[in-house]
Formats: sequence, structure tokens, C-alpha cells
Amino acid sequence: MTGAASSGGAGRSGRGGRSKSGKPRPGTGGYGRRRLEGKGPTPPAHLRPGHPAQRRAAAQAAAKSSGRPGGRQSADADRPAAAGRASATGDRARGAGDAAEVVAGRNPVLESLRARVPAAALYAGPRLDSDPRVTELIRLAADARIPLIEAGRLELDRLTGGAVHQGVALKIRPYGYAHPGDLLDRARERGEPPLVVALDGVTDPRNLGAIVRSAAAFGAHGVLVPARRSAHVSAGAWKASAGALARVPVAWATNLARTLAAYQEDGLFVAGLDAQGDTPVDDLEVADGPLVLVIGSEGRGLSRLVAQRCDVLVRIPIAARTESLNAGVAAGIALHEVATRRAVQA
Repeated sequence: MTGAASSGGAGRSGRGGRSKSGKPRPGTGGYGRRRLEGKGPTPPAHLRPGHPAQRRAAAQAAAKSSGRPGGRQSADADRPAAAGRASATGDRARGAGDAAEVVAGRNPVLESLRARVPAAALYAGPRLDSDPRVTELIRLAADARIPLIEAGRLELDRLTGGAVHQGVALKIRPYGYAHPGDLLDRARERGEPPLVVALDGVTDPRNLGAIVRSAAAFGAHGVLVPARRSAHVSAGAWKASAGALARVPVAWATNLARTLAAYQEDGLFVAGLDAQGDTPVDDLEVADGPLVLVIGSEGRGLSRLVAQRCDVLVRIPIAARTESLNAGVAAGIALHEVATRRAVQA
């Protein structure tokens, strides 16, 4: 029994043994050895074509060859030498956006197109089933003049990093961040005292989009986000802003505390929103002047360095001291109070 089993197994492998007729099976003479060698050990992630780690390594190598650290534009590259903008702030240059984002899946792609998220291309599989969502997203892409590119499953897998794409993927255009000084220029062009909303530790893109929407509603001249530990403009932020990101610029700060110091040198008053603040937001007397309103994260509030940089800490009076407000909601309430005081003083 054992001998028959081993003989049959050897016959199937093609390396000796006996055929069904009982005659000895001829060997390959060594010519079939290659197909038994296999492909060898799996290479590391950064050497596998199409792997996210390999793409990051390639981007870093390209950045080193072009002299740009980390694949991003250096702090002082292409920065206009405008008076009153100290290079010590180390802010990101104008127009330097994040890498292109890819939205995968039929529902996320459809929602992004409905929100008019600026996209570079729509990738779709060659044979998609009859789904009303597919019909609508292709129509929306055509109406927005977004190129439609046919892509196979392997290409979609590579493009989305292995996410569940259901045959469609949308490539979002990189956002062009403004310079912090551009927000002040925008206020001067309108003949208004600057009003800037700065975010400290707000990591949810939906909160960023909601804050931009409130900034547009209450007359702010822009939103400032730090480079690290912060939400950046993504498809989720675009959807939450309901199109306000097309009207209100978002500026990039390499170091938030230094950028706030530069704003103070330009004559702006920095007010941090903090639950333990001494001044109620409706009593903020400087609200009608040049102002930076700093919003912290919902859980941790303002960071130590940013809180020390603020000229005053203000709070939103609430009935229960144990409750906390969402960052987007808190920003909307504070901006409403500032807009109300400015309207009275106008």
C-alpha cells in the first residue's frame, strides 16, 4: 500500500516511478530541473514592483536626486521674497500639495463625484456589471470632463494599493496649499481686518472640511493647518466642506507656533479656543480686529507650545462642564460670535 502510493506520487511528479501499464517511467535527463527550482525567496516589500513600500522608496530616491527632502518642496523653495514674511517661519511654499489621493469603491467614488471633488482621472474596469451607481458615476465624470481610463484588475489593484475597488477608482488632484502670507493678502485686497482659523491637532478630514465650510460662511480669509499631526485636504475634507474648499484657501505651516509668531509680528491677535480659558468667546473684545482663532483637537485641546503662543485663551460657555464639543462645531460657534461682533462694529 505504501509502495503503491509512493509510486503513484512519483509518477505524477514526472520524476521516475511507473506508468499505469506498469512499465518504468523514463526520466527527464535533468531537463525538467528548472521547473522544480521555484522563484526563490519573496523579495522585501521595498523591492516588489507595485507595492506601496516600493513606491515610497522610489519617491524618496527621486526626491534625493532632485535635492528635495522627503519628496516634498523645501520650506524656502520658490518662496516670494515679500516684505514682512520672515523665512524663519519655515512655511511650505505656495502650491505645494500632497501626493494624489485615490478613492476606491463604487459608493466612495460616486459620493466624491457628487461632491464635485476635483479629480484627475476615473479608472474603470473593462467589463463592469449593470449597476446604476456605475452608470451615474460615469455620467458625472463626463459632465465634469474628467478623463475616463480603462484599466484591468491588476492595474486597479496596483493603483489602489490592494483596496476593494469594485472595478472603479478615482484619482484626486493634489491640493495646492497657499502660503500663510497669502491669507493676509486676501484680507487686504478686500479691505477687511484679517481673520484666520488655525488648526492644532485636528486630525479628522471631515472636521477640516466642516471648519472650512464655517470659515466660508462667517467671512474668514483662510484656514491654516500644520504639516504634522493634522488632517490635510483629502476627498473626505472636500465632501465635508460642501464645495467651500473651492472658495476658502488652506495654507500650510511647517511649524504652527512659529507661523503664529510671524502673524503676531504682522499685527494679528492670537486667540486660542480652550475649555479652561478665562474669557468667554462672546466677550472677546479684539474680535473686530486682525485675529487668528486657533482650534485644538476635541480630546487633547491645544498643544503646550501653541497655548503659550496665544495672547488669550477663550472658552465657549456650555451648561455641563463634563461635556465637550466637536472641533468643527466649536469652530462654527466661535466664528459666529466673531462675525456678530464684527457686524456690530462695522
